[in-house]
Amino acid sequence: MSISQVIPLAGQEPPATDPMARVRQMLAAKPDGVIEAIAREVGVPTLAVLEETPPQQRTAIAPERFEALWQELANWGSVLFIVHTPDIVLECEGALPVGSFGHGYYNIHGDSPIGGHIKAENCRAIYLVDRLFHGRRSCSVQFFNGAGEAMFKVFVRRDASRALIAEQVTLFEALKTRFA
Repeated sequence: MSISQVIPLAGQEPPATDPMARVRQMLAAKPDGVIEAIAREVGVPTLAVLEETPPQQRTAIAPERFEALWQELANWGSVLFIVHTPDIVLECEGALPVGSFGHGYYNIHGDSPIGGHIKAENCRAIYLVDRLFHGRRSCSVQFFNGAGEAMFKVFVRRDASRALIAEQVTLFEALKTRFA
């Protein structure tokens, strides 16, 4: 072990031993980093890391508003639907089908590549997230389960020049007043 691994350089803080202090250090060092990557590195739930981001980057929505929020998102046109697990970041572009409850699931089927069955009762937190991601503004609606892990995320899409689609940004901003 080298001396630099034991004694921090002048002006540097020693590594945090408290997990949440370490999360704050990592967010300060790379504020546009991947939330899930920080969570996994530190060993805390993804939601715990998100809740350490600046308050202006996240707006909470009551999980009881799941269906009303989904119905609103179903009017956005084509979105980017992401499921991010330790093993895969699955990205699917398409319109969110209008759903309905049945057999313990929120069922989504329609003329879209996005479809299936969501255990909506497992949704314990929903956040509107507006933060930089690798240097670019990113707007998403993120749904979390009781373990604090993302069930899935719905992102405002980008156009051919990688700019956020203005109409969807307007719809995203409106969610802050309608649902928060």
